Order: sequence, then structure tokens, then C-alpha cells
Amino acid sequence: MNSVLASPPPPHQLYNTHLSPSHSMSFPSGGSMNRKRKAEDDEPQAEDRMSSSPSNSPAPSNRSLPARRHNKRARSGLAGRPLALPRLLETLDAESLRGVLQSICSRHPEIGSEVEHTAPRPSVPSALSVLKNYESALQSSFPFGGDQTSDYAYNRVRQQLMALLDALADFTPHFLPPNETQASQALSFLDGATDIIHRLPNWNSFQNNLHKQNAYEEISGAWALAIREAAKRAGGMKLQYDGWDQKLAKHNQQAGGKLQDAVNELSANIGWMGGQPQVQQHGNRGDDLSSVRQELLSGTYGSNLPVRVGPW
Repeated sequence: MNSVLASPPPPHQLYNTHLSPSHSMSFPSGGSMNRKRKAEDDEPQAEDRMSSSPSNSPAPSNRSLPARRHNKRARSGLAGRPLALPRLLETLDAESLRGVLQSICSRHPEIGSEVEHTAPRPSVPSALSVLKNYESALQSSFPFGGDQTSDYAYNRVRQQLMALLDALADFTPHFLPPNETQASQALSFLDGATDIIHRLPNWNSFQNNLHKQNAYEEISGAWALAIREAAKRAGGMKLQYDGWDQKLAKHNQQAGGKLQDAVNELSANIGWMGGQPQVQQHGNRGDDLSSVRQELLSGTYGSNLPVRVGPW
């Protein structure tokens, strides 16, 4: 009875009874073992450090988060649409705009008539600029190398040559009376147009040269008309003192006498026609005018004049 009710052995004795002498362990004295284990247990592993980084941590930050940016919603009424007419016209160059306008005028003649009455009158520089553009197109169309006066070269540039001659035939009447009332404007255009005719190519074939011959005949008649109308408006003396007699004589010489009709018209209407009192005031000026008149009538005026360089 006493053995049954005996108290169990102390724990340290029970522990020693379960361990064999060969498995007995020695523990360091004091609490150094407990402190070492605590330091190792407290050191986080690499995976624990990565998982506990601030970027992956689900814990909220103490810093205040920026306010959420709200994107503007597109207006429900915005949709693609063609350009308005003023903006569309701003995108067109001069050539495209002319093409559009010509197409509209051809379909609607009443619009073409309104454009003719609304558009400003072309000036002499603008008209000559257009003619020089046609001339540049003619010169650039010549084939490289070979005979520039041959029939082959003529066939290569015939289209550009006809375009220049057609433009010249259209612009010339615009600057003639009664459409042009200022003699200085008419004569200035004829001066520049005649220079362009001088620069037209000469061909080996007589048939091909007829274009230039006809151009000289037409411009000579235009000179005669402009001179005649200028004389009617008391411009006879102006023709002389502005140097148009010398200019026309030089043109006639360069054209090989093909402007003789215009020279004759000038000699018939220049200052000595009704201007004798003014001639007498200049002393020997009357003798000089008589000599000039004889040279103009004979077509030899200007042959002994020095060639001037630069604008007249």
C-alpha cells in the first residue's frame, strides 16, 4: 500500500532514466545558450525579409496617399468632321487653288463672270512673270546634247512652245487700248513681251520658224496701236522723252526689221507732229529730230547707238 501510494520520482531523475550514458549531453552553464538561440531565432531569413518588404507588405503606410487623379472624359459631342472652307483654302497652294477655281467656273459660268469682274487687274510685272515661267518651262524641256535647232529638238519642246505663244497672245490684248488706258502700262508690257520673243529659239526648218515670225508681226501691230493711241492722248512728246523711240528702234534692229510697221507709226506720231514750237526752244534739237526721223523711216535707226547694259 505504501509502495502504490508512493510519490513519483522527480523530473530530473525521470529524464536521466530515459537517456543512456552514451547519449548524455552537456549544456553550457548559465543563460548563454538561451541568448544564442534567441538571436538566431530573431534573425529573419531571406525569404522572410523579401516577403516582409514594404512593397509587398499589405500593411498600410503611415504616409498620406496622393489624391486619385480623375481623367477627363471625352465630350460626347466630339466627332470627325471636314475642314471649314476658310481652313481648307489655307491648305491649298496657288496651283491647286487655280485648278479648283477653274473647275468651278467651267461648271458655273455665272461664277466665272463674277470672278472676272471681281479679281484685280493683272499688273505688268505679274503678267510678265507668268510669261517668264512659260519661257523657263520651254528652256528646261530641251533635250541634253545634240542639235538644239533640229526637228527632233523642236518636237521635244513643241508643247511648251505653244503654251508660251498662247499665253503671249492672250496677255497682249489685255494691255492694249481701249482695255488699257495708260500708255506707259501698255508700252512697258510690250517692251518686256518683245524681249521674250527675241529669246524664242531659232530652228533649222523654215516651217518651224513661222511661230516666231508670226509673233513678231503681232507684237509689231500691238506697238503700232499703243503708239497711235498714246499720240491721241497728247503723249507724242512723252513717247520721245521717255526714250520709247530708242527702245523700239533697238527692238526693230534685234528683230531684223520685223517691227518696221511700229517704227513707221512712231515716226508719224512722235514730237515733231504738232510739237514744233517746243523743238524750236531747244535750238539744234530740230535738226537732230529730222535726222532721227529719216533713220526711223529707213529702218536704220539705232545701228550706231551704243548698247546699253541694265534696265532702260
